Amino acid sequence: MRQLVVVDPEKCNLSLACIRTCPTKAIKIEETHATIVPGRCIGCGHCVMVCSQNAISYRDEKQMVKDLLGSGSKVAIICDPSISGEFVDITDHRKFVAMIRGLGFDYVLEMAFGIDLLAFRYRDLLHNFHGKYYIHTVCPPVAAYVEKFEPELVENLARMVPPYVVMAKVVRKYYGEDLKLVYATACVAAKDDTRMHKDDGRIDGVLTFIEMRELFKEFKITENNVEYSEFDPPIGRKGGLYPIRRGMLQAVDINQELLSGDIISANGQFDFKESLSEFKSQTGLKQHLDLFYCEGCVMGPGMSPGGKKFMRRSEVIKYVNKRLKGLDLVNWHEQIEQFKDLDVSRTFKAQDRRLPMPPDSEIRRVLHEMGKSKAEDQLGCGACGYPSCREFAIAYCQGLTNYEMCYSYSINKLHTFISKVNATNEKLKKTKEALKDSEEKARAGEMAALEAAEVTTIMLDKINAGVVVVDENLKIMESNHVFVEMLGEDAQTINDTIPGLKGAELSALVPFHRLFASVLQSGQDMLNRDTPFGNSIFNVSVFTIKKHKAVGGIIRDLTSPNVRREEVINRARTVIRENLETVQQIAFLLGESASKTEKILSSIIDAQKLGSDNEGSEEKTDS
Repeated sequence: MRQLVVVDPEKCNLSLACIRTCPTKAIKIEETHATIVPGRCIGCGHCVMVCSQNAISYRDEKQMVKDLLGSGSKVAIICDPSISGEFVDITDHRKFVAMIRGLGFDYVLEMAFGIDLLAFRYRDLLHNFHGKYYIHTVCPPVAAYVEKFEPELVENLARMVPPYVVMAKVVRKYYGEDLKLVYATACVAAKDDTRMHKDDGRIDGVLTFIEMRELFKEFKITENNVEYSEFDPPIGRKGGLYPIRRGMLQAVDINQELLSGDIISANGQFDFKESLSEFKSQTGLKQHLDLFYCEGCVMGPGMSPGGKKFMRRSEVIKYVNKRLKGLDLVNWHEQIEQFKDLDVSRTFKAQDRRLPMPPDSEIRRVLHEMGKSKAEDQLGCGACGYPSCREFAIAYCQGLTNYEMCYSYSINKLHTFISKVNATNEKLKKTKEALKDSEEKARAGEMAALEAAEVTTIMLDKINAGVVVVDENLKIMESNHVFVEMLGEDAQTINDTIPGLKGAELSALVPFHRLFASVLQSGQDMLNRDTPFGNSIFNVSVFTIKKHKAVGGIIRDLTSPNVRREEVINRARTVIRENLETVQQIAFLLGESASKTEKILSSIIDAQKLGSDNEGSEEKTDS
């Protein structure tokens, strides 16, 4: 079966947003794109949510479900309670029940009853306290994270199946063991977790609510062409609160008081990790943990994008209140009693996926090669996706990163190259003074400068990112066609008359001209600044070429796939290598304008991190 989360190399533009959000750093960078490391992935699905290029996707099971519906077997669907937060556009829950039946399901059930049953088991576990503190295991990414990255805490995992497995067992006892079951949820991790449960707890297919909406669209099912229909029994009580924080605890009134309660609830990718860290320490938390990876299931990756957390939370609460008013409490108690002995046990085992810690000498070597030997050089900007430069260096030693991911490393290389160019320019200046009396040589120098400018223009147009250089008055000195195309048709019309928009006021063209003005004034580079432009989001890095006199900018459109960066790099290196001998021959002839041209060209090429892989490998060999 296809792995849960995958990256489309053709769409990936290496924005690194996925790495920044991944809690386990289960993503590594290949030459031209990111790739998922399956063994380290916990299925949280947040990389799918943050990728603006839609380059990351989870396993689609719509066809699997359609095959089940066409198999001739009885098929039931279990709906996660967060469905009330998803279908806020449906006026009555009986409508989306009917719409689901319209897909061909024989039974449509809500998971709330299974949550009620499981909540009683958790209440018993907490009340029969014998000194051991437990971590709730209702959230698959949390349980997977503990197994893979906190294996010392596996013994503290509550040995109970998740609510959808409990409900699967109930439904099969209620409607027959041969029943096929589909689970509709906001949780992407459930697609893999369900594969671990067999027999009466098995789930035959998982649909996210996004996939369910796609099926409605495919079969042209709307609330206007269906009649009311209710969920099939058994019906739950307060288990419908499960998708929001503390919801399952409230299902059976587990004590949550600050003074007398003995359980801590945490959700969100940062709080859940922090709570586990404190729980693990010897002087850590002395309370049970009720953890969810997402900000409640209502904000899971299987929900439609753009939903509001508190609006969805409100819809869930309103739905549960409405259901409670019509609940037959006597019948509910009878059914709870009927299934009170249901086996909800499971086991967990450590699956340590932590990578070996590299020797400190290797970490120091990497930091040194990146120009970060001193503490003050370790900016910890986080643009690479790691919280510190040291963490980045460790990940490099573990094979998860490369130097090009570090913006400050690339910019430092750019400045080093500029220094070399400045030295060359000084020599060229003296040469010009020595040859200024020779008209013929002056003409030859002028011709060489023109050729160099043409090479510059060609090279700039080979770079698959917007590039612009401005003077101290924010007037454009040079730009490439990608930058012009980013600005739109008006700029392209001007470019036809004035190639490269030379002399144009930057402030009249882009709203982020203040970044360039700030760098001109302060002399401090600005890296990795995201700024909106029309319907796009631009990532802008501005760096000094000549302090207070000229600055350059590299602009990437994070909403459009770029040409593979390695292809641009290799082509640019080829051009430089083929023209190196010619440039050396005319070096003595280049004037001030050619010097500036060479400076600009070198700045741009090195800003694209040209040849960093080869140079890095050569440095390793030397060391």
